[in-house]
Amino acid sequence: MSIRENLNYIQKTIPSTVTLVAVSKTKPVADLQEAYDAGIRDFGENKIQEMCDKYEALPKDIRWHMIGHVQTNKVKYMAPFVHLIHGVDSLKLLKEINKQAEKNSRVINVLLQIFIADEETKFGLDAKELDAILSTEIQQLHNVKVVGLMGMATFTDDENQVREEFKSLKQLFNLHQPHHQDLQIISMGMSGDYQMAIEEGSTMVRIGSSIFGHRNYNI
Repeated sequence: MSIRENLNYIQKTIPSTVTLVAVSKTKPVADLQEAYDAGIRDFGENKIQEMCDKYEALPKDIRWHMIGHVQTNKVKYMAPFVHLIHGVDSLKLLKEINKQAEKNSRVINVLLQIFIADEETKFGLDAKELDAILSTEIQQLHNVKVVGLMGMATFTDDENQVREEFKSLKQLFNLHQPHHQDLQIISMGMSGDYQMAIEEGSTMVRIGSSIFGHRNYNI
């Protein structure tokens, strides 16, 4: 099936209240243009240089999402245009985003990444760190806005485990949202589990291979 056909199928399974981020990492500009022509405006990349190159080549109304683990020394390259940074997992990174946003006279939206998986390879804040950032640290940072939480479930065939991990993120969101009105987004769910994630409260899903096909990591 074509990219357009894949998108038509996926969009029928996603409520209008849920944002679809097309994960376009490693994919050529032509594939992104095809998705753009089919109506997609939110694209997710995990390498800043690749995202910068695509930003230059593609229409400027695209909303660029940085979905990969971010190194602080690379923030400055995307600060002029990035729409949403998904994986903010430390106060150090948050401060650097604030610094670079201020230099560009912007307020950059971010999601705080919460560690919900039973895997040491995953990144994220724990509940105590999240509370510290939301209750005190964020007050000093005027050029970043924490607009939601995100988490990545364990890579496992155990659907009950994945569902429980999604539930834990939703519970944390529910705990903090009444006191932090900017919190609007729960980003969880990818190609293999996005429908379950939506059932558990996700408002943003990141889908790549189901749209663009499997990636070629050799390029």
